Amino acid sequence: MQQQSGEKAGENGDNGEDGADNLFENRKNQFNYSERAAQTFNNGYRERCIATQPPAVINFSSTVSQWEIFDKYMHDYATQINEQDFLRQQEKSASSKNKNTMNATYSSANQQNQDDMVHSQRMGNALKILERMVNQNSDDEIFQDFKYWEDASDTFRDGEGSLLPLWRFHTERSKRKQVTALAWNQNYPDLFAVGYGSYDFMRQGTGMICCFSLKNTSNPEYTFATESGVMCLDFHPEQCSLLAVGCYDGTVMVFDVRNKGNRPIYASSIKTGKHTDPVWQVTWQVEDLAKELNFFSISSDGNVANWTMSKNELKMEQIMQLKLVSVTTSNSNGSSLGNNTISNSSSHTNNFGGINTDAPEEALMSGLASGCCFDFNRVYEHLFIVGTEEGNIHKCSKAYSGQYLETYLGHHMAICTVTWNPFHPRVFLSCSADWTVKLWDYSLPNAVMSFDLGNAVGDVAWSPYSATVFAAATADGKVHVFDLSINKHEPLCEQKVVKRAKITHLSFNKRDPILIVGDDRGGVNSLKLSPNLRTLYATNTSPKDHIANMDKILTSLDSKQ
Repeated sequence: MQQQSGEKAGENGDNGEDGADNLFENRKNQFNYSERAAQTFNNGYRERCIATQPPAVINFSSTVSQWEIFDKYMHDYATQINEQDFLRQQEKSASSKNKNTMNATYSSANQQNQDDMVHSQRMGNALKILERMVNQNSDDEIFQDFKYWEDASDTFRDGEGSLLPLWRFHTERSKRKQVTALAWNQNYPDLFAVGYGSYDFMRQGTGMICCFSLKNTSNPEYTFATESGVMCLDFHPEQCSLLAVGCYDGTVMVFDVRNKGNRPIYASSIKTGKHTDPVWQVTWQVEDLAKELNFFSISSDGNVANWTMSKNELKMEQIMQLKLVSVTTSNSNGSSLGNNTISNSSSHTNNFGGINTDAPEEALMSGLASGCCFDFNRVYEHLFIVGTEEGNIHKCSKAYSGQYLETYLGHHMAICTVTWNPFHPRVFLSCSADWTVKLWDYSLPNAVMSFDLGNAVGDVAWSPYSATVFAAATADGKVHVFDLSINKHEPLCEQKVVKRAKITHLSFNKRDPILIVGDDRGGVNSLKLSPNLRTLYATNTSPKDHIANMDKILTSLDSKQ
């Protein structure tokens, strides 16, 4: 019992110590503690109302005639003229008084302008060079790849190549626009122009032209704005500062990129002549006996026009009207004939080359065909081909504007691009929205070769260094590069360049192994061709050798057929 009572006493002692500690912790500090309380007065609420008298209302009515409006307008106009004359007289009197003073201070002012280096032309040129230096330093790796890097894997793979992405050219103002045209400058290989617009009928707005340089990939060198979307453009091959532009509203313009102003030096109008539908392509004409600068244009209104730059205006001359042609042919057995070529003679009779026909009929339908693209032959300057929205290709001549020389049937949807081979005078390419690219010999009725790329083909272009190499762009964002001398059936390179975007146009550089592609998001990507895609680029191959290479391909295809 004593032991238990001792244990309880010990426990009670422990509890006592804990209670003392808790009491010490909860007790307020008597040396540094004070209670303070404060109460502020509540501001009383006041209501203030002001009553005003409503303004007086007066009913007024009168009758105004046209001559009273005219007299009032003329009176105001005369008042403005008098005020302007009064201001001119005051300026003249002030200038006559201060003439001596101005002569005295002219030399000092001129000296100050010369000393103003911040706004001088020399400072602008220096800043441009400095900007290029900073840009090249920041993107030094890309510039090194552009100049020196080569894909070493091409040595281990025959018949295949690749495209190396370099720069992407874009601006903030072009994000919501589509790239509708690309054109390299002939005299300055690093300079190219980009046209911005929209192919969507419901999303038309203003257009823009940007001139980029490979020396400054961050910002455009020149920028021009247009009231309507830009659909096509082309640099003059000799006058390198002149840029011809075609717009969605049917207007054609000529810009001088050297001018600081944003306005064109020439523009078409209803008075001098104008297309009524979008202009899809423009191209300069070099040869002209009158030595006047002129260019051609094609539009959806069915007209091919020539524009001459006179002293004060653009003069329009209609070259050809693209008439709708409906062809129905049948042979003696009653079987239908497809992919035929219409050859129009002077007596308007039709001869089908290679096909035995009894009574071919060519019916001219009412209306005009919608022209989409055209291209002039490099050797025969009077000869040109036209691609239409109906899928037909017409061979035309500037000397015979009343009829087609031949009509090639092969495509089933609108033709996006037709382009002659830069070396061979008889061969041309065509691409269409029907997913195909076709190779033609204008002396043969049918297409020589056809390539199905599995998606709508937006553009096709020949390489400037080989007669057998060309590239095509499809709507799924891929670029296909073919070399017919190596593989006649499959591309050497099929590479996806952009994601979640459609490629609209592409173009080869004339000097460097560079390919630029534009998409529907306002960007332009530059790509470098691998060595397998430009085997003839470094060699000094004569034009005769290029023609011989293409002739070999055509001969082999003819023997197989």
